[in-house]
Amino acid sequence: MLLITAPSGSGKTTLCQNLMNAEPQVSRVITCTTRSPRANERQGVDYHFLNKKAFEEGIQNADFLEYAEVYGNHYGTRKKDIFNQLEEGQDILLNIDVQGAENIRNHAKHDPKLHKSLVTVFLSPPSFGELESRLRNRDTDQQEVILKRLAHAKREIEHWGFFDFLIISGSVKEDLRRLQGIVQSERLKAHRQQLPAAIQNALEN
Repeated sequence: MLLITAPSGSGKTTLCQNLMNAEPQVSRVITCTTRSPRANERQGVDYHFLNKKAFEEGIQNADFLEYAEVYGNHYGTRKKDIFNQLEEGQDILLNIDVQGAENIRNHAKHDPKLHKSLVTVFLSPPSFGELESRLRNRDTDQQEVILKRLAHAKREIEHWGFFDFLIISGSVKEDLRRLQGIVQSERLKAHRQQLPAAIQNALEN
């Protein structure tokens, strides 16, 4: 399971989509949120959009592996949406914030299967000036929201050292190349592979 975290506006959504386009065997875990869908977002494709009551019921029923409140909205990842895909042996991609990443790392300490599969990546903007420019160019947030996002980004970036990999965002193409390198190197690790049956049979005979 590849977990990617970045401050808002760093390009992680674009990077995740580009990875799935380049690596068809990678599928994204669809997370839940109580925020309203944006113009180009679809239910069950971009997010599971829930009302606040349904989300709170999910918390009470222990449905979530992690959840948090960000900018006044609730976000969370349901256990079934992760473990069903892991059971099927899929390469899964999870795009969440720093708080959610920390919760999943803590959960993985007590779950051998999750611990074995988990790979964490932090995507950092090259500068705060570039991050501010990207946020303003999106033209979706008011000035007050942009300032809150920048302040929150500073707190998030302080956690970069807790991740397995760090990518300093450059061009869209370069970010994808680096992320693909991480995916390919992780797939080659011995504990993620099996010997060919012919070799295994020869060793046993």
